[in-house]
Amino acid sequence: MATTDVKVIGAWPSPFVMRARIALNIKSVDYEFLQEQLGGKSELLLKSNPVHKKIPVLIHGDKPVCESLVIVQYVDEWFPSLSGIARGPTEEAKKAALEQVVEGLALLDDAFVKCSKGKAFFGGDRIGYLDIALGCFLGWVRVTEKTSRLKLLDESKTPHLVKWADSFCADASVKDFMPETDKLAEFAKVLMAKFKAPPPS
Repeated sequence: MATTDVKVIGAWPSPFVMRARIALNIKSVDYEFLQEQLGGKSELLLKSNPVHKKIPVLIHGDKPVCESLVIVQYVDEWFPSLSGIARGPTEEAKKAALEQVVEGLALLDDAFVKCSKGKAFFGGDRIGYLDIALGCFLGWVRVTEKTSRLKLLDESKTPHLVKWADSFCADASVKDFMPETDKLAEFAKVLMAKFKAPPPS
């Protein structure tokens, strides 16, 4: 077992844990793998991820980092001198990715028309399961639009989703809980700064 200040709490069958381990392996980072027993939660896991109590958790020094994709980003930023994790940074790759997102939203717009049958929401006149599942991401969609200057929900390309999003956010059950875009964007900046902060020595 490696003697290192980098540890990963996880379980070998988990695809989310695999994300973290692959990122560390790409960077050739030595780390200690702490196997969690299925069905149980160790004291270290509960201490390191007290809110969600889930694996994986990366511990760098005394700093815990949770959520698999956040760990991948953290590893890439904190071990930059080693081989990088390919992100497809070229303009061509970004354009291709954007085209896929736009195509996906257009398909979702078509699906909404079929599911809603002319009503305000996916399931009809009232908010249902699918509306909740998708609608809770609208705050982050708007933050993405604001920070990247890309219009994801567009009147000309996804008119039905635009109308649905407005109806969802205006609903009495939702409007008091939907975060303001500017406030959420500031939170995103703080969150990113937190993950970029150096681990305690």
